[in-house]
Amino acid sequence: GTCVAACPEPGAILLEGKLAVVDLAVCKGHGDCAEACPVGGILMTRGEAVQRVVVPDTGPNFESNVPGIYVVGELGGRGLIKNAINEGKIAVEAISRELAATEGEGKGADDVLDLVIVGSGPAGLSAALEAARAKLRYVVLEQGTLADTIRKYPRRKLLLGEPIKIPLYGDLWIADTTKETLLEVWGSIIESVEIDLRTHHRVETISRLDDHYSVHAAGQHFLARRVVLALGRRGTPRRLGVPGEDGDNVFYDIVEMEAFAGRRVLVVGGGDSAIESALGLANQESTTVALSYRGQAFARARKRNQERIAAAAAAGKVELLLGTHVKEIRPDNVAIEQAGEIVVRPNDDVIIRIGGSPPFDVLEKIGVRMVTKDVPLAGVKDAVGA
Repeated sequence: GTCVAACPEPGAILLEGKLAVVDLAVCKGHGDCAEACPVGGILMTRGEAVQRVVVPDTGPNFESNVPGIYVVGELGGRGLIKNAINEGKIAVEAISRELAATEGEGKGADDVLDLVIVGSGPAGLSAALEAARAKLRYVVLEQGTLADTIRKYPRRKLLLGEPIKIPLYGDLWIADTTKETLLEVWGSIIESVEIDLRTHHRVETISRLDDHYSVHAAGQHFLARRVVLALGRRGTPRRLGVPGEDGDNVFYDIVEMEAFAGRRVLVVGGGDSAIESALGLANQESTTVALSYRGQAFARARKRNQERIAAAAAAGKVELLLGTHVKEIRPDNVAIEQAGEIVVRPNDDVIIRIGGSPPFDVLEKIGVRMVTKDVPLAGVKDAVGA
């Protein structure tokens, strides 16, 4: 709903459920909606409606320009759960065929795996299940905990509108459910298959070693004939390093602002992403929003965002907590240090937007080429002017 509030032309954008519908007869092309959208979901374009994204250069089976390195899921620009699951399966099916066609290549050494899978989100887990089905020697390396990408997903409801084929499980069809339910399903599948999952194994380097790849993670190194990268696009978020930061009420990104309607939310950070998150949350019904920043001014943010957050604060929509430091996060409150004193504030959710280490560095170091693609926006004809 942020786009509706930002548009200077009444009636140009209307919400129909979760769809923002544009009336072309009223729209004047100001572009304020695109600038205001906290998640970058609006594209201003002339002619064909496309979204320009930077993604790894991959082929039909998701193999990159570096032979033996595959990229699936959100990192490839396709973050939907259904797409991620399908891509993980397709990539490992291709790997299995390749290894079968080169029987004996790279085998013989007990310490050489067929496959290392990096990431345990939907794409990584699907790849692992297919690897288990194909009886490949593999390991899954996850920098956090099981399915961290889903566990930290801020949606309180997920919808899979049609069955998804899960290797060694069958059809998965979850309609109008919670992320907790999806995690329970993942957990039961993984437990029944006994996936070799190594949590708290952040991958540090991937390098070519003769006919194999050497993957270093958590002080160990793994040799493998193939590598599947099932990482998120946002990489490793920076952390505050305070007690309670691993709680279920702490998020590093926002998918749907309305999921926080009626909640007491603290946003942490002083850049554009933090400000835009706070502004978007402030537009949700009955949501109380505070923005904590260690500095005394938002010097790093764009001028427009500085003006917008100042206006929101003046209107009482966002409470600014400048010169503050979060000291502890609890289920129903948060401890903040301000002017040398600790203040405990009632609070439900904490959104941490203080940057992170993007995964593109890992790709570039191993030679994966990044390309810019124009992706058609699905459903645009149905939405515009409807």
